[in-house]
Order: sequence, then structure tokens, then C-alpha cells
Amino acid sequence: MNFCSNCGADVRLKTPEGDDRPRFVCTACGVVHYENPKLVVGCIPEQNGRILLCKRNIEPQKDKWTLPAGYLENDETLKQGALRETMEEANAQVEIIAPYRLFDLSFISQIYLMFRAKLLTVDFSPTAESSQIQFFTEPQIPWDEIAFQVIKATLRHYFKDRICGKFEFQQHELQKTDPPVIARAPL
Repeated sequence: MNFCSNCGADVRLKTPEGDDRPRFVCTACGVVHYENPKLVVGCIPEQNGRILLCKRNIEPQKDKWTLPAGYLENDETLKQGALRETMEEANAQVEIIAPYRLFDLSFISQIYLMFRAKLLTVDFSPTAESSQIQFFTEPQIPWDEIAFQVIKATLRHYFKDRICGKFEFQQHELQKTDPPVIARAPL
């Protein structure tokens, strides 16, 4: 950050009084500019045992597969964000069932909240953000073409939980040094 969004003056990195870490502080008006983690929301759209994945048409990871997810907007609930992202990326309508996984990715200052969701219709189509939308059964998942480690982890957990029919909400931390998530062999 170079300039204050409040008055346009220069900012300097310093630890404000009473704080415990450096922040960007305006040299003119004194406004402290906090930088906080980004919240990503998304869902696992399922119908008849198949998962709907989107082939990314944008960077990062263009031409790789992902679940519909993206940054939560201001003035939006978590569910609203997941529904919007599913529409933006897959042109699909889903019903949110329940929160499923929360992943901390502190190394990139992101938090992912993924919901279980039921696809309401088979009316879906590519969008500006996704070049292809497709159903996959577990053995068909293109594991080597999944865009993000957190999406691989979500899918791996989901298929494991689906075997026993228990989908408990859990929180996990992913580390930058974690090895890529390897899918278990199909049954």
C-alpha cells in the first residue's frame, strides 16, 4: 500500500500505539489501514452421487478444475456468497444443505468455507469464469487437474465422509509445505 484510501496521502508501515504488529498508517490523517484475511466461500454441488466441477477460464490456474467458490463480498451472507459464486461460475442453482469444511490457509491469508449443496436442476452452463461445467463421479475426478490444494482436500474429505454417510463440520489448517493431496484409489 502506498497511499491512504481516506485522504490520498502517503502511508508508512509502523506499529500503532496499543497494537502488536506493523500496519499501514497514513502520515497525514493517521488512519490505520488493516489488512485482514480474505474469506472464500463455495459449495460442493451434488446430484445423484455426482459432483459438479468447473473448468477455470481465468487465472490463477486457468484450465484446471475446481468447485464453485470465490471471495465473499461486502454486505453478503456466507450462504448468499456460495449461491452467487455457484451461479457466476456454473450458471447453476443449488440449495445449501449445511456448512461442511473450514480451511485456514494462513500462508496466503485466506479462509475457505465450503458448504454441502444439492443441485436443484441440471440447467448449468459455462460462464465467463468457467470454460466447461461437468458432472464427475468419484472415480472420474481429474485429480491431477484440480486447481487448488484446498479443493483437493475438500473433495477427498467429502468422498471419505460419503462412504459412512456422516458429514460433520470440521476445521482444518493447510500449510504451504503440505504435500499435494492424493485422492484415495477408487473402490
